[in-house]
Amino acid sequence: MESRNKTQISEFLLLGLSEEPALQPLIFGLFLFMYLITVIGNLLIILATISDPHLHTPMYFFLSNLSCVDVCFMSTTIPKMLWNIQTQSKVITYEGCIVQVYFYLLFAALDDFLLTVMAYDRYVAICQPLHYTVIMNPRLCGLLVLLSWIVSALFPLLHSLTVLQLSFCSDLEIHHFFCEITWLIRLACSDPFLNNMMVYFGSVILGGVPLAGILYSYSKIVSSICGISSAQGQYKAFSTCASHLSVVSLFYCSALGVYLSFTATHSSHTSAIVSVMYTVVTPMLNPFIYSLRNKDIKRALKRFFGMGMFVKGPFALGLKNCP
Repeated sequence: MESRNKTQISEFLLLGLSEEPALQPLIFGLFLFMYLITVIGNLLIILATISDPHLHTPMYFFLSNLSCVDVCFMSTTIPKMLWNIQTQSKVITYEGCIVQVYFYLLFAALDDFLLTVMAYDRYVAICQPLHYTVIMNPRLCGLLVLLSWIVSALFPLLHSLTVLQLSFCSDLEIHHFFCEITWLIRLACSDPFLNNMMVYFGSVILGGVPLAGILYSYSKIVSSICGISSAQGQYKAFSTCASHLSVVSLFYCSALGVYLSFTATHSSHTSAIVSVMYTVVTPMLNPFIYSLRNKDIKRALKRFFGMGMFVKGPFALGLKNCP
């Protein structure tokens, strides 16, 4: 193939999930629906945690941050996909592709680190309940979130800088619905050794290390729960971790599915479809997992919308209470 210098590249082509014209309206409607559900669901969790003073605790502070990151994570890829379907275009600019790679990796890493921080929060709450308020003070909570942002922003920046050094061939078709970094490396005509090393190194730092932290926290949690004498106490302790454990399982199982599909199959179509689970379905399900069995969030939302329904209240109640 004829090599082209990286400065001459102006755009890539995103082939999406299917090239069948008849399927495009269905894909557009389905992904628009899932995007709106994700945004509304996560915003409701953020609204509940901000509006209710009873939810101003470390657990809900981390949860609101996770909800915000999930909205940003999905907004990195889906709006561009919907725009391309609506305009019947497959083009994404070279600069737009690099920016999408950066923010996709940023919010994926943030998801990972926040889940790890939430596992540590549950570990302290169950294993050291008497010292919980002292250990998980507002300063430490803010520092953990800030550190997650710094580390998550650093590695995607290094990834993006190494991608900028690649030269690409005449084939600029990405068999995906967003600019996935491994696909960019596949299209490169120059030696991608450094990029592959960055991918493997980043997978260990951004995936392996947080997963090890989560597993360690839950090993301590399980050990502590087993030491509780009453079955009711064990159930109550485990119920505080059930939602987080469900989200962690969904996150890592879908991420592992994407990785295995990419390495074990030569079908680009299969890899793109499996990626939907990781990039779309997981952020969409998180609000449901955290709210369906969470009485605190349900109560906060009912209280908030109950107050909103009685906007005339101050005057009406004032007149009613007058002698």
